[in-house]
Amino acid sequence: MNAYGSIRSFVLRAGRMTDAQQRDYENLSSKWCIPFSQSHINYSDIFGNTENVIIEIGFGMGQATALIAEENPDTNYIGIEVHRPGVGRLLGEIAKRNLSNLFIIEHDAVEVLEAMIPDNSVQGFHIFFPDPWPKKKHHKRRLIKRPFTDMLCKKLSRGGYVHMATDWEPYAQFALEELNATAGLKNRYKGFAETNRQRPQTKFELKGKNAGREIFELVYEKIDENGTENSRA
Repeated sequence: MNAYGSIRSFVLRAGRMTDAQQRDYENLSSKWCIPFSQSHINYSDIFGNTENVIIEIGFGMGQATALIAEENPDTNYIGIEVHRPGVGRLLGEIAKRNLSNLFIIEHDAVEVLEAMIPDNSVQGFHIFFPDPWPKKKHHKRRLIKRPFTDMLCKKLSRGGYVHMATDWEPYAQFALEELNATAGLKNRYKGFAETNRQRPQTKFELKGKNAGREIFELVYEKIDENGTENSRA
């Protein structure tokens, strides 16, 4: 059991890969996937520079992830995902867009953060439309809750941020309470954030909108011991 109890960032669901996803996974994973290990990664060794690092947890099929990386070539991105069809799809996008600032770790995010990500080293975490686990008996499976939010804060650099988006209002309220209770994080807004028009729309976001659900966003910054922040997001 890890230091954060039985927390896992996913429940693995079977998914059939298309021929293209399978081909891209087989041909490109050795180049763009970082193997899981029990030692800290060195960002400059991976990216060849010392630019800021943003980590996306659970990128799904990766279309929005690829767009964000393409639009921000001076920022480094790591996407964490266990759904292999999504990994294959994003690998294809990386190759098609000729991206050099986006790598993938195909493993549980909790274990990746614990073992591979140095403390105080991440400029931002993107967590867009995580599984809301709507049934009360499943709330314990939700990702955005303490102590996981404490670990996110631990990994952030000063002024770094956590950006979450969901179309499930009860989960949004739950996450708001959990993030408010996380020492070292401060809400950039009084409650929910303004809708980020620059963030590419994800497949799950479109599905939620088509079902008539509102989008809720939360943005929190890491503050120092004196309660001040240094916003750069």
